[in-house]
Amino acid sequence: MRFFTCHRSYEDSGYPKGVYRGAWYVLAKRTVKGEGVKRTRDPYLLETVTRACDVLKCFRDSQTELKLKDIVQKTGLNPTIAFRLVHTLSAAGMLERGSSLAYSSRFSLKGNPEFRIGYAAQADEDSFSATVSAGIRLAAARQNIELIALNNSYSASLALKNAKKLAESGVGLVLNFQTHSKIAPAISAVFREIGIPLIAIEIPHPDAIFYGADNYRIGLLAGNVLGKFAKEQWKSKVQRVLLLKAEAAGPLPQLRLSGAQAGVREILPHLEESAFTLLETNWDFLRAFEAVRRYLRRVPPQTTLITGINDMTVLGALRAFEEAGRSQDCAAICLGAIPDARTELRRRGTRLIASIAFFPERYGDDIIRLALDILHKRSVPSAVYAPFQLVTTANLAKLYPMDSQV
Repeated sequence: MRFFTCHRSYEDSGYPKGVYRGAWYVLAKRTVKGEGVKRTRDPYLLETVTRACDVLKCFRDSQTELKLKDIVQKTGLNPTIAFRLVHTLSAAGMLERGSSLAYSSRFSLKGNPEFRIGYAAQADEDSFSATVSAGIRLAAARQNIELIALNNSYSASLALKNAKKLAESGVGLVLNFQTHSKIAPAISAVFREIGIPLIAIEIPHPDAIFYGADNYRIGLLAGNVLGKFAKEQWKSKVQRVLLLKAEAAGPLPQLRLSGAQAGVREILPHLEESAFTLLETNWDFLRAFEAVRRYLRRVPPQTTLITGINDMTVLGALRAFEEAGRSQDCAAICLGAIPDARTELRRRGTRLIASIAFFPERYGDDIIRLALDILHKRSVPSAVYAPFQLVTTANLAKLYPMDSQV
């Protein structure tokens, strides 16, 4: 240690006010452990804060859980000092102590990204997909993950090209959101051959972890709601049930329609199989509008229940009934509760009685959490289902309070 007698005021000392506080100031020249290099110790450095930072750096993300012995091993700190630090950080709200005596961080520290993840979006111009994409980007940024994002634009050929691009980009995991079930095996093969884990969003892919809607249960709920409406408002006199499909999506999303048919028949068991009509819409508002318009031109007015593969197809069908002057003959329920569907629910005189929310704005956090579990070699289920809830005019404002400000 070297000690220098100082008789100057702090104004003359060259140090900030509050740092120089007496006649004696200690300048320490000491060896700091680290790669065998001698470094001059920074006189402004607070040892306790540095050690606290070392503790926080042990936590790669908010999912990492470490016991005291793990922290001691990673930092090389004395166990007593380590305990006092984690106790203080917990009291300050930086760490959280779980029931298993393990600690987790309430924050994610920024720095060089630990993981690089690829993401191929369904289509940026689609409201549901755009909301999912925004959530994934935000969640990845919070976890300090580098995200390589591409757009499939509803194209099967582009989705396959994007898969190959991501496979060559050095990512450790891929999130894939595309609607064409026929190319799902080819996309899976691209990543399987080089050992990259795959999370398939909404459309199942071979060997991939699935994240998305529990399609049959959602359809069943939609069918029950339509059946109860017809029972109460039409005295069970239903002549037709329109089910709006999208064959390209494959069999799993079509379970929404199978569930809807079963749900209607649970409430209205007298309905014959011939009362159910399937129309191809390819997920799209305009195609649904045109398909239902053609259908209405060839059938007489009849009481009709409507649901479909997603919100936009049902909204297209409602516009076709409106154009034909037959709105009072129908009642519909959407699947998705995207902003357009919520706007329709608020419209006076609408024949949309409800929508079922999948909460795409929450997909990002769930999917990135699932991705981190996979990358950290934790056990994960083969399928993770998104939460869903019935949305009506009664609970719309509570579930989506920000809509009124848009």
